[in-house]
Amino acid sequence: MESRVVDNPGESRFEIFDGDERAGFVEYHRFRDEIAFLHTEIDPRFGGRGLGGVLARAVLDEAREKGLKVLPFCPFIRGWLGRHAEYTDLVPQEQRARFGL
Repeated sequence: MESRVVDNPGESRFEIFDGDERAGFVEYHRFRDEIAFLHTEIDPRFGGRGLGGVLARAVLDEAREKGLKVLPFCPFIRGWLGRHAEYTDLVPQEQRARFGL
């Protein structure tokens, strides 16, 4: 099945779908030019398929496209950023130590 990520602003989250089924989401809070990622969940039925990484890349690409500063409060997003240095620049320099980046 093909996965897709969509923004659901009414629920303040990005959702990932596998076919027609919602496989997971990332909750966020947006304020001015910042987006704080708060919590990520992948339904256990979809675990082990890399959908969390697909979701993380998609939401960070969206943040970059919109010129948003990223505050990775979510441990999953923070950990993903730690393994993908090409996205670290999205976190403001003065906030990186706070998030261990």
